[in-house]
Amino acid sequence: MEMKETKTTSPNGLSHFVDIHEVPEEEEDEEEDDDKHKLNKPAKAADHKEKRLSNKPIKLHEVKRQNQSFGRQVSLETGFSVLNGDKTRRKAALPRSGNSFGGFGSADRREAEARKGDFSIFRTKSSLVKQNSKLPFRKESGIDSQYNDPSCGPDDFINKSVPAGRYFAALTGPELDQVKDSEDILLPKDKKWPFLLRFPIGCFGICLGLSSQAILWRALASSPATQFLHIPLLINLSIWLLALSVLVAVSITYTLKCAFYLEAVKREYFHPVRVNFFFAPSVVCMFLAIGVPPCIAPGNLHPAVWCVFMAPIVFLDLKVYGQWLSGGKRRLCKVANPSSHLSVVGNFVGAILAAKVGWMEAGKFLWAIGFAHYLVVFVTLYQRLPTSEALPKELHPVYSMFIATPAAASIAWGAIYGEFDGLARTCFFIALFLYSSLIVRINFFRGFRFSVAWWSYTFPMTTASIATIKYAEQVPCVISKGLALSLSLMSSTMVSVLFVSTLLHALWWQTLFPNDLPIAITKTRQGGREKKPIKKAYDIRRWTKQSPLSLVSGIRKQNSAEKDGDEVDK
Repeated sequence: MEMKETKTTSPNGLSHFVDIHEVPEEEEDEEEDDDKHKLNKPAKAADHKEKRLSNKPIKLHEVKRQNQSFGRQVSLETGFSVLNGDKTRRKAALPRSGNSFGGFGSADRREAEARKGDFSIFRTKSSLVKQNSKLPFRKESGIDSQYNDPSCGPDDFINKSVPAGRYFAALTGPELDQVKDSEDILLPKDKKWPFLLRFPIGCFGICLGLSSQAILWRALASSPATQFLHIPLLINLSIWLLALSVLVAVSITYTLKCAFYLEAVKREYFHPVRVNFFFAPSVVCMFLAIGVPPCIAPGNLHPAVWCVFMAPIVFLDLKVYGQWLSGGKRRLCKVANPSSHLSVVGNFVGAILAAKVGWMEAGKFLWAIGFAHYLVVFVTLYQRLPTSEALPKELHPVYSMFIATPAAASIAWGAIYGEFDGLARTCFFIALFLYSSLIVRINFFRGFRFSVAWWSYTFPMTTASIATIKYAEQVPCVISKGLALSLSLMSSTMVSVLFVSTLLHALWWQTLFPNDLPIAITKTRQGGREKKPIKKAYDIRRWTKQSPLSLVSGIRKQNSAEKDGDEVDK
């Protein structure tokens, strides 16, 4: 009894392994004769083939085919073994575990799911290295090569942020607040996160809506254009106190989030939409200072109030506008979206407050800065310069931000110069036209899930209502007064509906703060390749490779090769 190996040799000299099995002793002689016969048969066939080829001219395409041929060594019974010398040749398959195929086993998946439940990766003083270590990256995939680079120090990992384009690629929704199904995140989706992690910066939108309503009702109570309504200032006082209490509650909660989950706050700052809401706390404070009831502050406000509330706006202006101007990864043409108007509105609101405290020159300075950047943002969004494509349907509700900036600019100009003159009316008419264009497209605002960030869309309506009241004071007529009343009624109704909806989602349905998925997206897409950047049209070398001339030259080369082959045949 011995193991017998059967193989054949091809004319090219390659051996083909066919089978390895045990051979009984009485059949050994027969097998040796068969082997000799099989070895001699291919040799004769090879000699006959060589003689036939020597008498026939060789064609070029046949030479190419011979060069492209290759041999394979295949074992037909790999993975089988003979058990205990059984004569019946019963074969059993060797067991295999999926762990030997890197990434196919379930052990890595279970380990990744277990690590996803660790919410400490977003706690204060943690780093992006710790976040990236929670995912089972494969070295050969190239995803984690940037983290394993020995030339990068720990500070480089901490300072690295999620690219702005990554948010647009991985997220969807009116506020880029929903993760696409094809994306993976650092935290579990089916598990409820801690409350502070679920508390977004967009909650300051509630304060924006309520504080702007305080200004509106003060204007309705004190304006000569609406004096016939006899609206008491008590409404202004009650709304102002409500807005102040909500601001205090939201500020305390978000301060705790900054203290315990600073890494999550950083992710919100790098978000192309949410970064604009970091202007909201200062804007809300200035709204409350402008709409303060006369019973609380009967005289003019102290200039120190303006300095305290305007300092964060100036700091963020230098940071954000500097990124727009420097042309880096977060330049305006890459991160521009309608919520970018919120970063411009702060300058006009600061100009209004500067005029209220008596600093006219400071108000003119802020108005100039705001108007210059408003023109840039407006043109960029109106023409869609980066891609020349329309905004996706999920981003349609943020079109209401177009109304706030020109309306605030008209109010600020009137407050600085004391009259609603030609330039103020020009800005007001722009806001009125944009308002009308959105009203006739009511389908833009249907079919979207309610979220806290929708509150930020109420203050543009309120700002347009206040500007209409100022216009009615300069042009008192039935049309201007009726327009002021109708717009004020619409904005107040919208705020009331959102206030009731917020209470129902918070207290009854308890769905006001779902898991904040956008802050947990991965820096690189997992389970798929990133889209390749679009080739630039002005690259002449790439253009020539794809031009029709290259196709013609390729056809000519192919025809010349065929002619050479025909000549050889002849």
